[in-house]
Amino acid sequence: MISVTEIARQKILELLASESRQGLALRLGIEGRGAGGFRYRLGFAAPEERRPDDVVVDAAGFEVWVDPASAAHLNGASIGYVETLQESGFKIDNPNPAWTDPTAAAVQRLLDSEINPAIASHGGHVELLDVKEGVAYISMGGGCRGCGMADVTLRQGVEVRIRDSVPAIHAVVDTTDHAGGTNPYYRPAQSGHSPLE
Repeated sequence: MISVTEIARQKILELLASESRQGLALRLGIEGRGAGGFRYRLGFAAPEERRPDDVVVDAAGFEVWVDPASAAHLNGASIGYVETLQESGFKIDNPNPAWTDPTAAAVQRLLDSEINPAIASHGGHVELLDVKEGVAYISMGGGCRGCGMADVTLRQGVEVRIRDSVPAIHAVVDTTDHAGGTNPYYRPAQSGHSPLE
């Protein structure tokens, strides 16, 4: 199911030894999807954190634990480690597509090619969380999270563009907690200008 390259395995064993964490497992999970495909979470977990339904992979010196929802999208994936001038760290090579549903894939393409480049100039981004029964569930991040104009951007820009381009979508639901955080600026705006216009 999931493999660990030898370089990554050695690096993980070094981390476990240097931090006196022998006996811990490596937990791998999918925490979302973005322009580059899946977004992953990777961290150490104590034996009492193992869930009964976890998929367990023996990596010769430690175990890799994967929750069942993530495991369904990680078949054939490998955990590697890269160290170059441009990047350093663990890297997941996953042959599985981020979206198998054609409607969700169409929404993601639109986010990647038009919507996110347009709102990036304002420091924001939109992430597709799911598509169910013609409803696209999104989360707004970066400069969009907590912004007083987030509702305008959503209703006059993001939602209109998604519904125009992907006819199978009849509604867009923003799941972002714009009022949360330590310093929210959010007050729902009723008028204004979307960066997508």
